Amino acid sequence: MSNEIPLIRCGWADANTFERDYHDNEWGVPVHDDNKLFELLILEGKQAGLSWSTILKKRDTISEAFDYFNAEKIVKYDQNKINELLNNEGIIRNKLKVNAVIANAKAYLALVDEYGTFDSFLWKYVNYEPIRNVWTEISDVPASTELSALISKDLKKLGFKFVGPTTIYAYMQAIGMVNDHLVKCFRHSMLN
Repeated sequence: MSNEIPLIRCGWADANTFERDYHDNEWGVPVHDDNKLFELLILEGKQAGLSWSTILKKRDTISEAFDYFNAEKIVKYDQNKINELLNNEGIIRNKLKVNAVIANAKAYLALVDEYGTFDSFLWKYVNYEPIRNVWTEISDVPASTELSALISKDLKKLGFKFVGPTTIYAYMQAIGMVNDHLVKCFRHSMLN
């Protein structure tokens, strides 16, 4: 008989191994690597209208299909590559979302050219420090905020697609700009 105390997680993270691993090791951890920031932006955009679990299950295949989110390769995709992607059952085969990845790669490269890094562009919105919330219930966590709306608006002006305020808030959570682990979750205090 084990005396081990079970870990308390945010409620959304207990459905399957993919969600548990993502929650325990990635979600809410500050990300400053440009390629990882770009990857998570693409994945959040692909999640629109789907469950995050679906994205996590297809994550490796999506990564491989999109050249591990190498924006310089993605901007060179031609119609043959687009057709190949739309026939790949291992990814989200939505034409708008596939084309958005290409548009986002172009916007990303232009942004980096202008601002130096994606990291510095994004993190300036929070003065380079994560927002640490103290939610007690999952129902307390907002779907979007004024800040996510502002970032969404700014990204759209730069040519990014699938970056609405709700998607951007989920993105902010994913990259650790916001710590929305519930107070009772074991990860909350680890990230504060």
